[in-house]
Amino acid sequence: MSEVEKVASKSEAVNEAEEKEAKAEEAEAEEKETTEEKVEQEKEPETHGESAKPEEAKPEEAKPEEAKPEEAKPEETEDLQDKYMRLMAEYQNFRNRTAKEKSDIYAHANEKFALDVLEVIDNFERAMSAKPEDDKFADGIELILKQLVSVLEKNNVKEIEALGKPFDPNFHNAVMTEAAGEGKEAETVTQVLQKGYILNSKVIRPAMVAVAKE
Repeated sequence: MSEVEKVASKSEAVNEAEEKEAKAEEAEAEEKETTEEKVEQEKEPETHGESAKPEEAKPEEAKPEEAKPEEAKPEETEDLQDKYMRLMAEYQNFRNRTAKEKSDIYAHANEKFALDVLEVIDNFERAMSAKPEDDKFADGIELILKQLVSVLEKNNVKEIEALGKPFDPNFHNAVMTEAAGEGKEAETVTQVLQKGYILNSKVIRPAMVAVAKE
């Protein structure tokens, strides 16, 4: 056998050995994969079984008890009731006082106007006290005076009766005295120097008078 033939036979032998070794490695890899698949298949039922187990109910946490409102003591209740009653009484007094103030404002709203008109009436009366007899012009002035007095009366302005009445400091202003006697009783009004007037029971001008003294 020549040298060339020997080398060729050796190469073929090496190639065959390499092929056998490669096939053996492939077979070993396939066997390993098959073994791993079997192991995984065996584990899967156990996993599903564990997941199928129902979860155990957790014990409920104890809720904190709600704080109950404290009951008011009898002494505190009585004190609150007393304060409430006092407050209601004060409020009612306030309402009554306010209503009276409003009523007084409305009742005496015309006081300033009435006083101004009374000065005009005073002048008319002084003029009429000196009028000549059978004077038609003076008669016309007297009618105007009566109309003015009527207007005041419609607005609750009335004259204070004084002449011959007992002296009353609430309605009369004594500016002079006269001796009692000859039909003049002591402590009575003998003359009216200026008429007095009231507006809705309020004295807006006291009567200026003379009083008899013993």
